[in-house]
This record gives sequence, structure tokens and C-alpha cells, in this order.
Amino acid sequence: MASPRAAGALGRGPAPTLRTPLLPWLGAMAAATAAGGAVDLLGRPAAAGALWAGSAIAGLLPLSVWLAGQLRHRRVGVDLIAWIALVAAVVLGEQLAGAVIAVMVATGRVLDWYAAHRAQRELRLLVDRAPRIVHRREDLGLTTLGIGEVTKGMRLLVQPGEVVPVDGLLTGGPAVLDESALTGESRPVRHRTGDLLPSGIVNAGQPFEMITTGGAEQSTYAGIVRLAEQAQRDRAPFVRLADRYAAGFVPLALLLAGLAWVLDGDPVRALAVLVVATPCPLLIAAPVAMVAGMSRAAERGVVVKSGAALEQLALARQILFDKTGTLTTGRPAVVGVVPAPEQIADSVLRAAAAVDQVSSHVLAQALVEAARGRGLDLPLPEDSHEAVGLGVEGIVEGRRVRIGRAEWAATGVLPSWAAAARASARERGISCVYVAVDDRLAGCVHLADQLRPEAAAVTERLRRSGIPRQVMITGDRRPVAERVARHVGVDAVRADMSPEDKIEAVREARSAGPVIMVGDGLNDAPALAAADVGVAMGARGASASSETADVVVLVDRLDRLVEVRAIATRTRRIARQSVMLGMGLSAVAMGMAAAGLLDPVPGAFLQEAIDLVAIASALRALRGGGSPDRPVGGPAHGWRRAPGPG
Repeated sequence: MASPRAAGALGRGPAPTLRTPLLPWLGAMAAATAAGGAVDLLGRPAAAGALWAGSAIAGLLPLSVWLAGQLRHRRVGVDLIAWIALVAAVVLGEQLAGAVIAVMVATGRVLDWYAAHRAQRELRLLVDRAPRIVHRREDLGLTTLGIGEVTKGMRLLVQPGEVVPVDGLLTGGPAVLDESALTGESRPVRHRTGDLLPSGIVNAGQPFEMITTGGAEQSTYAGIVRLAEQAQRDRAPFVRLADRYAAGFVPLALLLAGLAWVLDGDPVRALAVLVVATPCPLLIAAPVAMVAGMSRAAERGVVVKSGAALEQLALARQILFDKTGTLTTGRPAVVGVVPAPEQIADSVLRAAAAVDQVSSHVLAQALVEAARGRGLDLPLPEDSHEAVGLGVEGIVEGRRVRIGRAEWAATGVLPSWAAAARASARERGISCVYVAVDDRLAGCVHLADQLRPEAAAVTERLRRSGIPRQVMITGDRRPVAERVARHVGVDAVRADMSPEDKIEAVREARSAGPVIMVGDGLNDAPALAAADVGVAMGARGASASSETADVVVLVDRLDRLVEVRAIATRTRRIARQSVMLGMGLSAVAMGMAAAGLLDPVPGAFLQEAIDLVAIASALRALRGGGSPDRPVGGPAHGWRRAPGPG
């Protein structure tokens, strides 16, 4: 059976809402504490004490469970002082101080939970790429089944634009498929009858039939999801900023409380020290800053799923990029037109684009956009039809135009200019489609995946932000990968990589420090899960990559990565400043309590005032850290447009 997460990725329901039992728990304790204050004002101290004691105990019980879990893993964090202070308050009869501490602890827990789960709302904006239903071919026609009902040997129909739901053999070929989600190869691939098709690739041509070789649980798609899960489980836990500071603050507070008790002989004085030492800035200020930073990132179209991810984003000194859909647009575009002798490039492009207006082929839109970009008027074709896997033909202004594979567009041996155009395309790793008018070749059009215009500027700005090591890892072929790497300015390139290879590359990089991995396809999901910070370009990417990533860029802009890095750096700085400010004020209060100048109850309220100061400081992360909404950089010269005629 597939794991629950894998099964969920293959057919998820609605995203969970932001509800937690922590909120009623916090509300009940806050209400009991406030009610105790009201009852006390009415002259009923015994009833008030009971309410405060109930609030303190309600905070102590779950805190004990959390602390036991930390100790079981040999970790002592900020909860220890709060637990000791709560126990001491209950034992010594300082109910109000205990209630205030309990409310503070609950508030910190709710903020921590919110920081970890708030991204679910923004992630609902992502399109779930994984197929939920399939079309089964039967004698009486088509029936629709859920993905979980698919078994080996079923005959399925895959419609244009649909994701191949499970692995299977192509029977109704040929078929044209976009395999970029799995391989990183941006060009459509033509398959023939009998070819094995992996799940997760997209039908970029006409409908075709296939015979399944297994169910959804055994598919390539589910296997990559499980590989991503394993990578997440193997990733070492991250020590939060608050827990790192607690490592020094907790022993200091306990030592000072112990000295106050020994020197004065009154355990209440030790309790007063513990009350003001209860690390509210650690429990509240750091999460508030992280939530504020995450909110700031969300305003810029970037979902950061946790405060830990935001911290790691600021600490990382290495970054690994996927190529297709990350450094490149992931969409083909016209990079050149090679006309036949005595032909004009614009006339060739106009004829091809006119026919392609009625085509569903993945390359058709690129030709139409290029023609319109040159200001060419496009008449509607007549008598047009598409030959699956070969090309499109139609009548344009009384002349028959064919566009597609060379052997289909025109018969006979390729002329020398056409053969040279094909060789040039192969050498550069781009596509070449031929245009024939009245059965004679008129020219060919070169198409290629385009480097993002901002890519080179993004890598340079990331380098200036403190990420000196930048590597491109891709499943694409080495010549194409190296060409992109030269233009974008990364330090190294690793090509022809499988999902397993990408995981190994991430693990190797992590041995030298925290690593950011940026990708968009299904094949990137395991590497995103293995990295310290996985960043998914989620505007058009696979749900598996968005699910396993720590950061999801919801807009199709690579420069948002620069912005979220700046937001993360500023947020971490503000969180550290807020924690240090709060701890400094707490240290002053601890000295006052140790000297007998503060009792537990006034100390608890003073600690709340310190909280407010630390929170106000942390909320500065809501402002700044991002850039104005403008593109970064310009065209990468030498890549966006191929040299040559047209």
C-alpha cells in the first residue's frame, strides 16, 4: 500500500482549515484568569484563587507532556523554566502568578502552531496536478473511474492536456508527450505504439489509448512521492533560534533562582525570579517575528510554510537550481526562422502561425505568439486538420500549408539548407519544425525553451546576499545544460540526473552547510524534500513539488526568490534583536526579584509588559525586506534569440 502522504498526493481532498484545539485551550485559560480577577474584585479571594489555580493546572498538564517529549529526545528548550515556575506557583499557592504564566505559555504555543500551519490557506491557490480520475475505454464507450480503482490491464483514454495517470503501454499511438515534469527535457517527445509511458507526464498532442501496467500505488508518480517522503524523514531536525538562546538562558535563570533561595531562605523569592525569568521573549517574540516575516513573504506571492524554513533561508550559503521551469521558462518560444532560398522569413512564420491557430499542439502557441509579436496579420485557415505526432495542415489564402516533421511536411530528400538547419538545431539542443507551401519546403522554425530574463541578475543578487556557491542540477542533456549555465552564471552544472541523483547531490552539498534547492517539476520533489530549504516554483509546477517544498513561489517570477531571501534575513535579524531585548529586560527583572524588590504576582505582570515590548519589536518584520514589484534583469544575450536568418 502507498503511504498516507503518497496516497494523499495522488488524490487529495480540500485543504485543511486553520483550526486547532490549542485555541479553545488558550481561550479557556484566559477566561478563567480574567474571571478570577473579576471575582477577586468582588471580595471572594477563595473563588478567585480556585479559578487561577485551575488555569495554572490546565497549562501545566500539557506543558508536562511537551517537556517529557523533549527530554525523551534529550533536548531541553524554553519550556523548562516555564514548567518549573508553574509547579512552584501551584505548590507555593501563588495562583495568580501561575495563571499568568499558563496563559503566556499557551499564547506562545498557539503562535508556534500558527507559524507552522498558516501557509495552508495560500496553498489552496495551487492547482492539484495529480490526476484524481481516469477515462476507461469499454465496449459501450467511456466510463470514469477514481484513480484508486485503476488496476493492471485496463484500457485508458488520455485526453489532450491530461496527466498520464499511471504507468502503461501506448496502444493508440503515436502520441506527443511533455516529459519535462519527470526528465527536465523541455521539448515534446514523440512516442510510438508499444512504448512504455510513465505516469506524471502530460499529453501534449491528440487523445491516445494505453494499457495500464499497474495501479496508482505502483506508478512512477507515486514512487517519486514516496522517495520525497523518505528524503523528508531523513532530514535532520532544525534547532530553532529560541531553543539555541534557551541553552544559555535556562541554566542562568535556574542558578540565579537557586542563589536567591539559598541566600534569603524563602522559596517565594526563588519563584519570583523564575516568574520574571520565564522566557516569554523566546516563547512569543521569535514566533511573532517569524509569522510577521511569513506574512510579508505572502504579500509578495511566496508561501513560507514554517518559521524554521524562514530561518534556514536566511542561514543558507549554497543554492542548487533545477533548469527547466526554474532558470528557464519551461515553455518553447521561437528563436529563429530559416527560410528557403528566395523565401522571406516573415512569410514563412506567417503561413505556419496561421495554420497553428487551430492546433492544440504545445508548439503551436509559440508560433502564433511570435507572429503576432512581429505584427503579422494571421488569416484563419480552411480545411485544417492535425496528423497526430506529425504536424498540422490547412488552406491559407488558397495555398496548402503544412507544418511539422520534415518527412511529413514535404516528400523527397531534404535540400542542403534544410539539412543544415536540422543539424544546427540538434547541435544547440532545440526543436526544428518545417513549413511547406503547396508541397514544397518554404523554411523551418527553430524553437527553444527560454532562459528567464531575470535569471542572471537573480544569481548575481543571491551571490551578493551571501550565497557564494550556486549549482545547476538537471535531468536535461549536458550540452543544453551547459549553455544555460554559462548564460546564467552558476558555478557548476550537473546534467542527465535522475531524482535519486538529485537527492545525492543535495546530500553532498549539505555536508558543507545549509542548502537551498529550487525546482518546479515532479522529479524535483525528492530533492526539495532533502534540502534544508526546498523552494518550489509553484505557479505551474507539480503538486508533489509544492507539497514537499518548504517555500512555494506562487507567481511565475524567479526574482521573488531574491525578495524572500531578503525578507528571511531581515526577519531573523529582527527576531534575534527582539529576543535579546526581551531577555535583557528579563535579566534586569530577575536581578530585582533576587534582591527582593519584586514579588511573584507583580513580577508576572512586569513580565507581560516585557512581552509587549518584545512583541512590538518583533512586529517590525511586517514591514520592509521585499523589493518593489518590478522585474529583475533583462534578456540574457546569446540565449533568447538564436543567430541566423529571421
